[in-house]
Amino acid sequence: MARLARTAGLTDIQQEILTTVRDFVDKEIIPVATELEHRDEYPQDIVDGLRELGLFGLMIPEEYGGLGESLLTYALCVEEIARGWMSVSGIINTHFIVAYMLKQHGTQEQKEHFLPRMAAGDVRGAFSMSEPALGSDVAAISSKAVRDGNEYVLNGQKMWLTNGGTSSLVAVLVKSDEGHSPSEVAAAPHRSMTTFLVEKEPGFGEVRPGLTIPGKIDKMGYKGVDTTELIMDDLRVPADRVLGGVTGRGFYQMMDGVEVGRVNVAARGCGVAQRAFELGVRYAQQRHTFGKQIAQHQAIQFKLAEMATKVEAAHAMMVNAARKKDSGERNDLEAGMAKYLASEYCKEVVEDAFRIHGGYGFSKEYEIERLYREAPMLLIGEGTAEIQKMIIGRRLLEEYRFQG
Repeated sequence: MARLARTAGLTDIQQEILTTVRDFVDKEIIPVATELEHRDEYPQDIVDGLRELGLFGLMIPEEYGGLGESLLTYALCVEEIARGWMSVSGIINTHFIVAYMLKQHGTQEQKEHFLPRMAAGDVRGAFSMSEPALGSDVAAISSKAVRDGNEYVLNGQKMWLTNGGTSSLVAVLVKSDEGHSPSEVAAAPHRSMTTFLVEKEPGFGEVRPGLTIPGKIDKMGYKGVDTTELIMDDLRVPADRVLGGVTGRGFYQMMDGVEVGRVNVAARGCGVAQRAFELGVRYAQQRHTFGKQIAQHQAIQFKLAEMATKVEAAHAMMVNAARKKDSGERNDLEAGMAKYLASEYCKEVVEDAFRIHGGYGFSKEYEIERLYREAPMLLIGEGTAEIQKMIIGRRLLEEYRFQG
């Protein structure tokens, strides 16, 4: 099973990190994941273990107490964690995106204030872009920030916050028309968006004056991790908590974070697909029909061949997207392709493993049942397949513009 999804050219340190994470997944996550998932229980012991391994600071620079590793290293770690339980990879993903946005766009004061505590896992991040009515149309956000002296007053409702309850720092995207005329905003609504760094207490209910986290959203899958709404009612935020110190840059800051988040979602798809293949190929050698292992039937061998090929292809595209970003080059095309392919292939590999299990795949006693409910989230997380194809198509037209 280790033959699939190998990555060439890794350093000794990267290999050591991945070996440590894989051992942790095999010993601490896989044995308890299904039970915790069925109870929709937050995996506190697992999270504490990841914190001890230093994974909350994996990409945070060493000067701020992190490990200073690459996006590739992080993505490969996420792949391993998602192989054990996808919800756990979601817990660290939103934290990672906020840390990345701070590293890339924060003021020096903001970096010094937040990053060391984020690297230690003492401050946990979440980011908030979506709203109940907007879906993929980010330009249509209605949450607003109005300047009032040295503060901004925020009002609005946000949706689909991963880590909404357990986080203590939320990067929130809202509209702030300050510095732009109505005609400018009408022509380019992205210019009116600002990211605020909102500190809060972990938990549910009113977590600071003007800020409420109503409770966990009940989901089909992706359980354990807390997914919530966020309601701002005259929430006052100091002006020095505008990310980067300048209004009007929030959309671009968020899109930068989502771009690396798409590599992360691709890695999650790879990890879930790998686990589904492992379960399918194992069961195919345990189950007997017509006097032999079902793995000896050509129909099952064809499924296994297709599954393994999809696992390998998705992994290769994910690695390519991560390396492109690490090189400093634009990678929205590669990240979009990787996220699109990995999530679609993940769904297909999981379904094939489910079919191999036959009726037992429908039983909650078997792990594949959990994977079957988890895979659909990857089809919509960090942008739907349709959004990815739109991004890919536009970028291809830029690269292959006909000069006629």
